[in-house]
Amino acid sequence: MYLNEFAQGLTAHDMAPSAELASLLQSAADLGLAHDPAVRYHSRQTVVRGQRFHFLEWGQPGRPQILLLHGGNQSAHSWDLVSLHLADRYHVFALDQRGHGDSEWSREIDYSIDAMVADASAFIADQQLDRPIVFGHSMGGRVTLTLAVQQPDVARALVIVDVGPEISREGAKTIQNFVVRNIEFDDLEVFLDNVEKYDPFRTRAHMERTMKYNILQRADGTYMSKVDHRRIPQPNRDLTLDHVRTLPCPVLVVRGAESNILEADAAVRFADALPHGTLVTIERCGHNVHSGNTAGFLDAVTSFLDELS
Repeated sequence: MYLNEFAQGLTAHDMAPSAELASLLQSAADLGLAHDPAVRYHSRQTVVRGQRFHFLEWGQPGRPQILLLHGGNQSAHSWDLVSLHLADRYHVFALDQRGHGDSEWSREIDYSIDAMVADASAFIADQQLDRPIVFGHSMGGRVTLTLAVQQPDVARALVIVDVGPEISREGAKTIQNFVVRNIEFDDLEVFLDNVEKYDPFRTRAHMERTMKYNILQRADGTYMSKVDHRRIPQPNRDLTLDHVRTLPCPVLVVRGAESNILEADAAVRFADALPHGTLVTIERCGHNVHSGNTAGFLDAVTSFLDELS
């Protein structure tokens, strides 16, 4: 059983009157984040490449477009506070990638970066996005970079969050250990305890508000994390500093100061390799930068977006 509300068919579902938006607005108020009080917010479904994908659409058509790609074992909702804040001046699309969130699981159990890149490319065409600004966090950042290397004209600019061609093996192992140890639960308080230890930069209240996006309830009352656990993480061996040296568009690299994935020296090498790269480090957060320090993340991103304008 799903614990959250979303579109059940191809007709857009208006989320503005939902309890979920009210909950998000409370988190935004807690953090002092500005937003349009009459924000346009829809849950939608589409079918591309023979697979059903769920996505969240924010803001008014006709505005500059942003595509958001989440990290592994997360969902489009991981960007909710970012989407809410940016929706007053951008048309924002947050995609649930295959096997994540409310999108369909892969029948072929294909969770390769190549498959996700093809999904993102097909989604851009399906929604008629015109050179959007693409944000990618962690796994989504790898997808974004690979997409941009393969299709240099696909994006106007990139925001790459706490990932790069060189990542810490120790940090990746820590994340994988957390994932495999947090698949099934009898008690959601146990899940919250584990998340709080893993990601100490968010408040427990915010974790409680967003938990429904990451959990399914079985018929017997137990819970499981909402991701296809048949997914085998794919190595990043095909993405190098030489690859990103070819990117023609502006790229903002965002690193969490306490990150165990993108080490400081690797972030510098990454940014230096980019023809038009900028590196910012956000204090008081780890790998999940945009949820750990949302205000700091938005300050950095807003400056970058303003320069593009």
